[in-house]
Formats: sequence, C-alpha cells, structure tokens
Amino acid sequence: MSCFTFDNKKVYYEENGSGTPLLFLHGNTASSKMFTDFSKRYTDSYKVILIDFLGHGRSERLSEFPADLWFYESQQAIAFLRHKHYDKVNIIGCSGGAIVALNVALEASECVDKVIADSFEGEKADEAFVKNLLSDRSSSLEDTNARGFYSYMHGDDWEQIVHNDTSAIIRHSKEVVNFFHKPISDLKAKVLLTGSKGDKFMYSVAHDYYEKVYGNMLEKLTNGSMHLFEYGDHPAMMTNQDEFYKLSMEFLA
Repeated sequence: MSCFTFDNKKVYYEENGSGTPLLFLHGNTASSKMFTDFSKRYTDSYKVILIDFLGHGRSERLSEFPADLWFYESQQAIAFLRHKHYDKVNIIGCSGGAIVALNVALEASECVDKVIADSFEGEKADEAFVKNLLSDRSSSLEDTNARGFYSYMHGDDWEQIVHNDTSAIIRHSKEVVNFFHKPISDLKAKVLLTGSKGDKFMYSVAHDYYEKVYGNMLEKLTNGSMHLFEYGDHPAMMTNQDEFYKLSMEFLA
C-alpha cells in the first residue's frame, strides 16, 4: 500500500502502467475504487494514478471535511505531483473530482497538460443543485444499492464519510460558494468538459443544465471544448465507458 503525507495524514495512491502520468480523481462520497476496472484500459499508454482523498477510501480519516473541500483536495493532488516530481500530467476527474482537477490546473499549471472534467456543477455552488443533492443524499441512505456503493468505496465507516461530505457541501454553499480561487480564464491547460444528456440529477435542476453551465465556462476558456453524450447517466464517463474511452484517448493523444 503506497501513501504520501499531506497535512500530517496519510493519503493512499497506486500507480499502474508506464508513460505519461494520467491521474484519475474521484468525486464526492466515492473513492478511487470507482475507477479500478475502467482505468486499466489506459495502462498500455499511460502511467495511471489513482488517489483516495483524505477522509475517503483507504486514506486516513478526517473528523470533519473543510468547507472549501474541493480546493483542499486539489492541494492534496498537487502535493502528490510535486512529491513524485511529475509535470505535464493529464487529469481525468468526474463530478467533484472534476472541480478538483480544474483547481489543480489553476493552482499548479506547470504540473498539468490536459484536463477532462466530467459531470460537474460548474464554477460555483447552485442553490437548486444543493437542494436537490441534499434530497437525493437523504434518500440514498435508505437505498440498498447506494448503501452498497458507499460501503464498497469506504468500508464500515461509510455513513460518517457521507455525513462529513454532506456537511461540507452545505457549509461550502453558504460560506465559500465559488469552487475556484482564481478565474478560470487563467487556465493554461487544454480542457474538455463532458457530461451526459441522460444525467437525471443534473437535468432535474435545469432542462439545459450542461449546455448552459459548460457554455458559460467555454466563453472564458481559451483552450476548452465540450462533448455531451446522448445517453448514460451520472457520471457520464462511467455510464458511457466505451465512448468515453475513445473520446478521451483522442483528446489526450
């Protein structure tokens, strides 16, 4: 089991394959286990890196998640890249991990070449989004499949992790709001924004959610593009695996 230290706590990571580093970043209430099988597709071409953010998966636990959670997680990823002396890495992040990926590219541009940001909220917390998420989160705790997912991601203490995450999202929406500390127009990395038109959660917030949110972001990005899959759910990359793999390999090449 490989770990590095951040904030005096152990962060789990694993590396497979060889070549240019390709870092996968998991979303909220998940861990790198969500990528275990899918990421193997990339190991013939890239050195695939999986990380569990502090408080998740096989990393050391936190008693509470900070309100500025996604920025805090980006600092962990940056610390890892600098610990390993990696530069010009490619990053694929989904959901909350997409926000983290963009933060990494903004805060450590020298470390990042390309970013695929999949199925995420945009630039700042949206009141309707947070309201829907809290309702969805509450019902998931009573859902057998969701409980099984949480348990597989984290182990027996999954309920505390879900609670910590929910608390952080609420506090972020009230105290922080913005996901990024710098304007996204500062991004130097080449960026691909992806999502699915079948994403029931996102499109329950607005009928044109990704089109509007991603469209607004692309007006500020000098080197950005968007791809929306016709089918699949949330996150798009895991519900359109074959199509996403082909698209991502073309983008990263």
